[in-house]
Amino acid sequence: MSHITPRKSHSIKAMRAEKPLEELYKGHSVNVTREEKPLEELYNVRVERKVPPERLVELGVSGWSMWKTGKCKLPWNWHIDQFVYIEEGEVRVVPEGSHRFMQFLAGDLVRYPKWFEADLFFNGFYQERYSFRAYGDDY
Repeated sequence: MSHITPRKSHSIKAMRAEKPLEELYKGHSVNVTREEKPLEELYNVRVERKVPPERLVELGVSGWSMWKTGKCKLPWNWHIDQFVYIEEGEVRVVPEGSHRFMQFLAGDLVRYPKWFEADLFFNGFYQERYSFRAYGDDY
């Protein structure tokens, strides 16, 4: 079994410039992994899982507006930051242009950022409390 090591007199960049990577590694098994960041991080969506009752009281969630739906797909865009506390059900959130999704369940507190666009998929009954937030409100 042979091992591939760069020549001492040449850097990896120089080797790549001389030959395509396919030629350099021809006949050798190479595993390439790509680390993907969580969508929440990429799109600045914040989530707190299994929020304790004290936190809900602190935020005043019981006074927020309520919204309900059944099984459906809903394209949505946010023109202002929005807090959502999921009371029942679950939602899959597919950001515009993405094939990946975020999943949020009952008990999750989600903050969607201003200008975020996504398709929301509800597989059954869903109920949330929501509150819109101005820029700079930090809860």
